[in-house]
Amino acid sequence: MTALPRLDGSSIVVSDMAASLAFYRACGLAIPDDVDDHPHVDVPVADGFRLMFDTIDTVRSFDPGWSAPAGGHRFTLAFACDTPADVDAAHARLIALGYRSHHEPFDAFWGQHYAAVLDPDGAPVDFYAPLLPTPGGR
Repeated sequence: MTALPRLDGSSIVVSDMAASLAFYRACGLAIPDDVDDHPHVDVPVADGFRLMFDTIDTVRSFDPGWSAPAGGHRFTLAFACDTPADVDAAHARLIALGYRSHHEPFDAFWGQHYAAVLDPDGAPVDFYAPLLPTPGGR
């Protein structure tokens, strides 16, 4: 019997490798400093899963008709934080570095404190933490 494939990673197509890697370093990913000029970068993130970055030229080298999605994003990365204050701090740190907010931190109805910042290509990146119970409340 043939084994089923296993999810091993996800790829992000970037217009500026150095700018994108700087953003994701600021989000907390351990990305080596000497890969900013590479056309493809693999970053191990957890349990063998990896995040891959490819320049537009790299993608077009094997998919000449590739074009950026239009009308909105279809995929979002999400970073777990320990507390709502950590979400606020991550959002504030990225904004102070010059990145744009997509959603200011807020308490979402689904039980998380949530915020989103746009990466250099305009893709939203989420930050979330469980809402802390209030004394005598939820």
